[in-house]
Amino acid sequence: MKLEEFDYFLPRSLIAQYPTPEREESRLLVLERRDGRIEHCLFKDILHYLSPGDLLVMNNTRVIPARMVGRKKSGGRVELLLIPSYNGTNQGEFEVLVKNLGKVKANEKIEIQFGEGLSGEIKRVKGGRGWISFSTKESILNILEKYGHVPLPPYIKRKDEPLDKDRYQTVFAEREGSIAAPTAGFHFTFSLLQSLKEKGVRLTFLTLHIGPGTFTSVKVKNVEEHSMEAEWVEIPEETAQIINETKEKGGRVIAVGTTTTRSLESFCDEKGRVQTAKGCTSLFVYPPYSFRVIDGLITNFHLPKSTLLMLVSAFAGRDLILKAYQEAIEKKYRFYSYGDAMLIL
Repeated sequence: MKLEEFDYFLPRSLIAQYPTPEREESRLLVLERRDGRIEHCLFKDILHYLSPGDLLVMNNTRVIPARMVGRKKSGGRVELLLIPSYNGTNQGEFEVLVKNLGKVKANEKIEIQFGEGLSGEIKRVKGGRGWISFSTKESILNILEKYGHVPLPPYIKRKDEPLDKDRYQTVFAEREGSIAAPTAGFHFTFSLLQSLKEKGVRLTFLTLHIGPGTFTSVKVKNVEEHSMEAEWVEIPEETAQIINETKEKGGRVIAVGTTTTRSLESFCDEKGRVQTAKGCTSLFVYPPYSFRVIDGLITNFHLPKSTLLMLVSAFAGRDLILKAYQEAIEKKYRFYSYGDAMLIL
C-alpha cells in the first residue's frame, strides 16, 4: 500500500495540548466493525459496551523522564531523548536521539553541560542518534530523576509541567522503561477499573517499553518497505493463561492500545494462543493483516501516515477508520496523546 493512503487533514486546533481535567471525562467514539455504526459518548460509558467475561489487556510500562536539555560550550541549546536500550549499555554509554546539535564531524566529541554537577560527552552521532557518557557513575534512572523532563511528544507545543508527571502516565503504570506513554490507557481511573471488575470484566497486564519503534515516522512511499525498530516485551505466564482461558470460554479479548496489540500478536501461535514471553518485537501491522488474538481495541486518535494509524486500519479497515476520523474531526474530538479515545469492536 502507498503511504499517501493513510493521510488525512487535521486542524491544528484539535491537537490536544493538555489532558481533560478528569481522565474518564474524555470523549469516546465507539466504532462497530460489522456494520460501520458509530456512537458517541464519554469514556466512562465504556461500561455499557463491555460484558461479563470480557478481558481488558493493558500495558503497564511506566514513562521515564527521558528528555534532557543541556548546552554546548558555545552556549547552544541541545535536547536529548534517552532510548530505553540503556539496559544494554556499552561501558557506561547510553544511546540517545539528539536535537539541535548542528553539524557533527566524523568522530567528533561534543561536551554538554546539563546543570551544576552533571556534564556529558556525546559521540558517534549519525542521523540524529548518538551515544552519551555522563560525568557521574550514578544510575541512569537517578540521573534522569534529577535532570530529566517528561518526554512530551513534539506536537504538544509547550514545556512539560508538574501535572504531566501524573497525567503522562496511566494509573496502572508500574514498570519503568518507556520514552512515550501507552496513551490509550490514560482514560482509566481506579474507580472505573473497579466498576469494570464488579461488572465481571477481567483485567490483566503485560509490558512493552515504548521506544523509537512506535513513533518513528514512515519515510518510504510503499508501506511494506518500512521496518519497525525492536521494543522490549514481557508477557507473564498468568497473563497468557487468562487470555487463553478467556478465548476458550468465548469471552472477548480487548487490547488497551496499539502497543498491547503488537505484543499479543507477536507472541501467539497460529490459533491465537498467547505465550509467555521475554523478548523483543519489531512486528509491523498494516493492512491486510489477520489478527489472531484481539477481538476489540481501545485506542486514541493517531497521526496521519503513522504506523499506529496503519494498525487500527488493519483492524477495522482503512476506509472505515478514515470515515470515523472524519466524523471525529467534524464533532471536534481532541486528537493524539492527550486527546479522546476510540473503542473498536
